[in-house]
Amino acid sequence: MSNSQHLYSISVAINAPPAHVWRIMSDVEDWPIWTASIRKVRRLDSEPLAVGSKAWVFQPNVPPALWQVTALEPGLSFTWTSRGPGVRATGYHLVEPASDGSKVTLSIEYIGFLSPLVARLTARLNDRYLGLEAAGLKKQSEGTFIK
Repeated sequence: MSNSQHLYSISVAINAPPAHVWRIMSDVEDWPIWTASIRKVRRLDSEPLAVGSKAWVFQPNVPPALWQVTALEPGLSFTWTSRGPGVRATGYHLVEPASDGSKVTLSIEYIGFLSPLVARLTARLNDRYLGLEAAGLKKQSEGTFIK
């Protein structure tokens, strides 16, 4: 990793099928229901999540950010980015089949000349929020899955 790139990541096993986890993970407007790291998500379109979809994300202790989906594989993953002066944040969301249901990996990456500063200032918050999101997605997915 170069000095201009910083990545934070977490993985969690979820006892629910990937299609079920995907439905919850890709419904970004409902994230505030299951994670305390998000106060509100306001989609700028009403279509299913797709490349080009945009949403304002409101988080505690973080300025509101406009995120745009840059890659999407239905049922598997989506990537979105947000830009600020001197830094681009990229969020990765991946759900894969696992022997006990699913494995989800959530990551955030900062790239740009200000990324070392942003990464240093937000390191603890990134780790905390990724942990809240992984635990919340696990609880929501397992709690709503009917075997």
